[in-house]
Amino acid sequence: MFKAGELVKGFRTRTVPRERTALAIWFWEIDRVLLSLIVTLMAIGLVAVAAASPVAAIDRSTASVAVNPLIYFYRQLMWVFIGLPVMLIISMLPRPQARRLAIFGCAFFFVMLLCVPILGSTVNGAKRWIDLPGFRFQPSEFLKPVFVVALAWLLSLRTKDMSLPVVPLSFCVTGLIAIILMRQPDFGQTVIFCACLGVLLLLSGVSMRFIGAMGGVALAGLVAVYMFYENGRQRVNDFLGIGVQLDAGPDQTDLAFRTISHGGFTGVGPGGGQNKFRLPEAHTDYIFSVIGEEFGLLACIAIACVYLAIVVRVLLRLLDEEDVFTILAAAGLTTQFGLQAIINMGVNAQIFPSKGMTLPFISYGGSSMLALCIGVGLLLAFTRRNPFMGRHTVVKWSGR
Repeated sequence: MFKAGELVKGFRTRTVPRERTALAIWFWEIDRVLLSLIVTLMAIGLVAVAAASPVAAIDRSTASVAVNPLIYFYRQLMWVFIGLPVMLIISMLPRPQARRLAIFGCAFFFVMLLCVPILGSTVNGAKRWIDLPGFRFQPSEFLKPVFVVALAWLLSLRTKDMSLPVVPLSFCVTGLIAIILMRQPDFGQTVIFCACLGVLLLLSGVSMRFIGAMGGVALAGLVAVYMFYENGRQRVNDFLGIGVQLDAGPDQTDLAFRTISHGGFTGVGPGGGQNKFRLPEAHTDYIFSVIGEEFGLLACIAIACVYLAIVVRVLLRLLDEEDVFTILAAAGLTTQFGLQAIINMGVNAQIFPSKGMTLPFISYGGSSMLALCIGVGLLLAFTRRNPFMGRHTVVKWSGR
């Protein structure tokens, strides 16, 4: 007869494997709730792009060539099938390798950003893209996530040596990027880069006096933008109605607000929207308004709650994190992700002036989708942890 201890021991041997594969370890360490929320956004994005695709197809059709109404849905589906594996592969990397990947990626895409004025192509009055055979990509989109991680690594060095001039270096690099983006022009991306720098400096432990001075500089910069930056001043004036003729038609934010409010709480139904055909770039910048018209304000609120859940989920994962770099990198990536969503939804709700910024994982765009997948892949890699190990291990000695 088997003894109870032997029976339990045998049961454990049969049910618990001695070795786990790398895939199994990744499955247990990954934040599956965060991953599920991201996949949910991708699914919502496919439905939204399918609703907005006919608008863009009509805009790009000619008398001789008719564009398939669902062409942008098929393309977005392709980008999802490419981006999702990229995100999962990056999330499998150990933290040191993910950090190195981001640092090398930051250097590469920074060089690409410098090449935009020379090799870039102009679309809708902005020179932000570089054309490759069969593919056009926006270097600033790819630079955002890897720059945040590289900046987090740079500022984390202060914990080892406070004499290192990492703060001035961070300002210089961010300032150079801001100048390049403003010349494209791309004020929205400039705001995100500068905001991420501010958040990371605050979390890295700089003095409150320095934070106050930085806030004053930011306010002075906004005033200077309005006074001396033609593109920014024009957008603000259009938003406030300054200098607009009485017989002029509604601007982009007016059209977006009329569209998002036309559907009421429950929407007019999939494919039933009519105001969306008046929107410029309905499948990218103003896709949130298309969702509001066809699926209702309740759907818009639900999407906003998903974004909020993602931000809160990451912050909760960081509550007992001890590594400074991980805290800075994850918080910076979350700031970039959440701020981009807030700006896009705010523009559609006529809270902010038009910025030309996509809604993460919902708006159409290959560069946007791949860059977001890289950023979330890094975020998932940095927030991985062994669920069977506590963050603080207490060892009790018997004294014998």
